Amino acid sequence: MKLMKQIWDKARKDKKKIVLAEGEEERNLKASEKIVKNNIADVIIVGNKDVIKEKAKKLNVDLTGVEMVDPDTSEKLEAYSNEFYELRKKKGVTLEKANKIVRDPLYFATMMVKLGDADGLVSGSIHTTGDLLRPGLQVIKTAPGTSVVSSIFMMEVPNCEYGDEGFLLFSDCAVNPNPNTEQLAAIAVSTAETAKNLCGMDPKIAMLSFSTKGSAQHENVDKVREATKLAKQMNPDLKIDGELQLDAALVKEVANLKAPGSEVAGNANVLIFPELQAGNIGYKLVQRFAKAEAIGPICQGFAKPINDLSRGCSSDDIVNVVAVTAVQAQSIK
Repeated sequence: MKLMKQIWDKARKDKKKIVLAEGEEERNLKASEKIVKNNIADVIIVGNKDVIKEKAKKLNVDLTGVEMVDPDTSEKLEAYSNEFYELRKKKGVTLEKANKIVRDPLYFATMMVKLGDADGLVSGSIHTTGDLLRPGLQVIKTAPGTSVVSSIFMMEVPNCEYGDEGFLLFSDCAVNPNPNTEQLAAIAVSTAETAKNLCGMDPKIAMLSFSTKGSAQHENVDKVREATKLAKQMNPDLKIDGELQLDAALVKEVANLKAPGSEVAGNANVLIFPELQAGNIGYKLVQRFAKAEAIGPICQGFAKPINDLSRGCSSDDIVNVVAVTAVQAQSIK
């Protein structure tokens, strides 16, 4: 993926410290070695140091330059526990309970990001998206002006004329099961910002539906239509249109018939799916049938960068998501 080379290069120019919460997992160990050797980021892995060293030895993985942190023995445990208690005491969390919760590697890694001991977090090779989002929303919270956390997949389809020569962003394919009108609009706005700031794209956003410009009437179509209007109000400069069927969004000949005069239809490079089932199925269909490279899910909307992995990810996938997280961290003031 050409874009990933650009992201690697950008990550190298201003190296950030990224924590891998699943430090005892084999793919994370292999990825850590690659990240350090390619000078992409400074890496911290969380877990039992003896277990990590033993697994690294069996795998013949060189962890030189990789920082290892064990929550149970860390000198930061007390400070993290106290901070988590302050954040959650109104929710009934006691100091004793906070100390127990923060020992969990995911929570510990999230506290590292919260308190500036790491610039970003990557997890998900053995945890669910919900496992990652829970501490993220409790501790990091959403960025100012952002109402919802969502995700994107960067899709590069070989030998494809759609999007930007086969490169497109898909959202939301991993986080929000059934976004309402306001959430769907916010997802579109966040994805446009990600397209520009992370990918260097000129986003042309298609709000997808089973209807194009009133060809069908249904409450699900109404949601997409109203979300498009709201997104335009939130950011009048957006190149966005909807509701659009997929073929109208991507194929110029179809767009000319179904949505004549639209600057987005037939030219879309950002696809906003109406709900999670469609998005998740859609990206996996393209990934498998078109043999597309899919990088993500990349989270957007957090105050500091936290990113999820597919549990089927490879060590190379982890390296790429770490590079993306590092570049996201560069934009945090």
